[in-house]
Amino acid sequence: MLRELTPGVLGILVRRGADFAAAEDAVQDALLDALRVWPADPPRDPRGWLVTAAWRRFLDATRADAARRRREDLADREPDPGPAPAADDTLGLYFLCAHPVLSPNSAVALTLRAVGGLTTRQIARAYLVPEATMAQRISRAKRTLSGVRLDRPGDVATVLRVLYLVFNEGYSGDVDLAAEAIRLTRRLAAAVDHPEPAGLLALMLLHHARRAARTAPDGSLVPLAEQDRGRWDTAAIAEGIGILHGALARDRLGEYQAQAAIAALHADAPTARETDWPQIVEWYDELVALTGSPVARLNRAVAVGEADGPRAGLAALAGLDPDLPRYTAVAAWLHDRAGDRADAAQLYAEAAHRAPNLAERTHLTRQAARLNAAPPDRRGPAEPWPGGA
Repeated sequence: MLRELTPGVLGILVRRGADFAAAEDAVQDALLDALRVWPADPPRDPRGWLVTAAWRRFLDATRADAARRRREDLADREPDPGPAPAADDTLGLYFLCAHPVLSPNSAVALTLRAVGGLTTRQIARAYLVPEATMAQRISRAKRTLSGVRLDRPGDVATVLRVLYLVFNEGYSGDVDLAAEAIRLTRRLAAAVDHPEPAGLLALMLLHHARRAARTAPDGSLVPLAEQDRGRWDTAAIAEGIGILHGALARDRLGEYQAQAAIAALHADAPTARETDWPQIVEWYDELVALTGSPVARLNRAVAVGEADGPRAGLAALAGLDPDLPRYTAVAAWLHDRAGDRADAAQLYAEAAHRAPNLAERTHLTRQAARLNAAPPDRRGPAEPWPGGA
C-alpha cells in the first residue's frame, strides 16, 4: 500500500511548492515513520496521515535550511486535520519529472525512482548500466531540479518513454507496475490530443493480454510460439486493436503505434505458424525509419528470418553490434533454423550466460542442451522464434 500512496503524497508536496529533492526526502522520512507507527496504531486515512507527516518533515528541514526565511510562508499551508484531497497527482508528477531542465534519460530515471517506486538497481537493469552509474544520474537530476519551480509541463515523448519503461518493468514480473502504467497511460491518452499516447496504450493492452500465458505453473518462461492462446485476454486484445485503429486513422504514425501494429498481428494469428511475418517486416521497416533503433533492427532480423528464411535473417543481422541485448539469442536461433547446429548450440549457451533473468537463462540453456544431446542426424528443426512483440 505504501508504494501506491507514495507518488500521490510526493505530488501534493511538490504542488504546494516544495523543492523536489527535499519533498522526496520528506516523503521517505514519513514512510519510515509509518512503518514504525502504523502496526500498532493504523490511521483511518493513510494518505492524509502521510501527507501531514511528510509536510511536517519538510517544514522541519526547511526551517533549518539557509533559505528558512524565504520558505517559512509555506508553514501557513499545513493542511487541516481530515481526509487528504481525493485528486490523483500521480500523472501530474510524471510530467513534472519530465521537466525541460532535465535530459530525457535523467527524467526517465528520476520518474522511475520517485513515481514508479523502483530501486536504483532495477532502473540500472532497465538501462543496462552499472548501478553506481544510475545512482549518480539520479542524484544529478535531483540537484538539477533543486530550486527550480516545477510549473512547466514536461515533454510528452519523455513521459511516454517513462510509462513504457514502467510497464516493461512490471510486465517482467520483477515489479508489478504494469497495471499502474496502463492506468496512467489511459489517462494520458484521454488528456493529450495526440495519437501516440493511444498507440502506447494499445501496445500495453496487447502485451498485457498475454500475461497469463507467459509462464508455466513452475514459473518457467513460455515463449510466444508455445503459449496457449486460449488463455489470452480477448477483451484486452479487442480493446487494444480498436484503440490502435483509431490512432492510425489520424495519420500521424509514431513508434508506439508501429509497435502496437506488430503486437496486433501476433494477437490476430490463430497459431504461431499463421503469423503474418511479411507484414510484420513491413511494420519493422516503418519502426526503423522512425527511430533508427538497433533493437528494432534486431527484431526486424527475426521477422525477416521467419518471412524469408534464416539466411536472409542472418544477412539482416549483419552490421549490428554483437553486444546488443539478446543479439546472441537471435543469432543462435537463426543459425539453429539454418541447420548450423554446432554454432547454434554454442551461441545458445553464450546467450544463456548473458540472459537478463532466470526464466530466459533457463529457456536458452534448454535450447543448447537440446542441440548438444541429440546426434547430428536426429536433431529436429528449430522451433519458431520464441520471442515476439
